[in-house]
Amino acid sequence: MYLTEIIKHKTIEITERKKNTPIEVLKAKSYSLPIRRGFREAISAQGSINLIAEVKKASPSAGVIREDFDPVAIAIEYEEAGAKAISVLTDERFFQGSMDILKTVREHVHIPVLCKDFIIDEYQIYEASIAGADAILLIVSCLSIEQINRFIDIAGALQMDCLVETHSMDDVEKVLKTTARIIGINNRNLRTFIVEPKTTLMLKVLLPHEKIAVSESGISSPEIISLYKDKGIHAVLIGEALIRSNNIKAKIRELLDGQ
Repeated sequence: MYLTEIIKHKTIEITERKKNTPIEVLKAKSYSLPIRRGFREAISAQGSINLIAEVKKASPSAGVIREDFDPVAIAIEYEEAGAKAISVLTDERFFQGSMDILKTVREHVHIPVLCKDFIIDEYQIYEASIAGADAILLIVSCLSIEQINRFIDIAGALQMDCLVETHSMDDVEKVLKTTARIIGINNRNLRTFIVEPKTTLMLKVLLPHEKIAVSESGISSPEIISLYKDKGIHAVLIGEALIRSNNIKAKIRELLDGQ
C-alpha cells in the first residue's frame, strides 16, 4: 500500500517539476559540479562493518521520528562518531525531506552522501547531482532491468555510485541481470513497512562475493550487526535507531561495539 501511494505521488511531483525546470537545464548544471566523494570505496573498507547513518525526520509508518530535527547537527555527530557515509531522505511528502537538506548536509561533512528517494525518472538523478549527492538509491521493485542499467550509466557519467536495493529473491534474481555493483538488502517490506532482519541473511547467500552488500532497515542491536558482519555484509544503513537516540554518538558506539 505504502509503495504504491508513494510512487503515484512521485510521478505527479516529477511531472510538475519538469514543467518548471526542463531536464535540459538540469543536465547543463549537473556536469559542471565538483568531484564526488567515493561512496563505494567508503562503504566497502575492510576490517569492520561500515556504517551508513541516515538523516530522516519522519516516515509513513512512524510519523515524525524526531521533533528537534537538526539535520546538520545530526550529520556532524554521525561523522564524528565514525560513520563512513550519510544517507539523506529527500522525499518531501512522506518523509519530510528535501534536496535542500541533502545539499546543506553535504556542505557540512567530509564523507560521502547518499540521496535516498524513490527514483523512477532520470530527472531525479540530475536533481540529486546538482544537490551534491555522491550516490543515489535505486529500488529494484520500482524499476525494470533496462531502467536500472540506464540509471546506473547516467549516475556513473555524473561520477555518482548507485546503491541498488532488493527485498526478495525475485529482486535479487532481477538485480543480478544488471550492472549493479552495490546491492542493498532492505529488511523492510516497502508495501507493508513490516521489518524482518532475517531478510538480509536469506538474500545475502544469493549474492556473488564480488558484490558489495548493504543491509538496510530495522537494525538496532550490536548482535545483529555482528551476525551480518560474519555473513559477509560490508555495510549497514541505520536511521531510526540513531535518530530516536538522545545520545547519537553513544548509540553508534553501542551498535558498533566490537566491530
